[in-house]
Amino acid sequence: MEKGRVFTLSQVAQHKSKNDCWFIINGRVVDVTKFLEEHPGGEEVLIESAGKDATKEFDDIGHSKAAKQLLLKYQVGFLQGYNRNEGAEFEAGTNAAASKESNKPKEMKAFVIKDDPVPKYKAFLEFFVPLFVAGSFFGYRYLTGATQIGS
Repeated sequence: MEKGRVFTLSQVAQHKSKNDCWFIINGRVVDVTKFLEEHPGGEEVLIESAGKDATKEFDDIGHSKAAKQLLLKYQVGFLQGYNRNEGAEFEAGTNAAASKESNKPKEMKAFVIKDDPVPKYKAFLEFFVPLFVAGSFFGYRYLTGATQIGS
């Protein structure tokens, strides 16, 4: 099928079954019927978004560059009214994607190990000083015989 073909939203909406699964990502109409079994997140995720614009879901997951390149492989056309220059980052590589990301506010990535400048002895003190104070209190009470109030 020609990749430059233009589809309407109602045409894409007709393809929402396990045997015929299309959706829209960034204005690209994608036929993922052959990819359903290979999808790492399971075919249910794709079928749930079938027949509609799944751009938000695709971007929220944070797909890899390889996954974004797979869009080109399964692309069957464009959504009517979509500006093809907006999606040029997939063909042009990372240059357009990098420029878009540089305009976004910086977010902390998951699983970042932060170097902690706090000295190691501080953890020792935070644990043992309260333990020492509590032990001292109970030792004082034991030695002074103040085990019962009012005696």
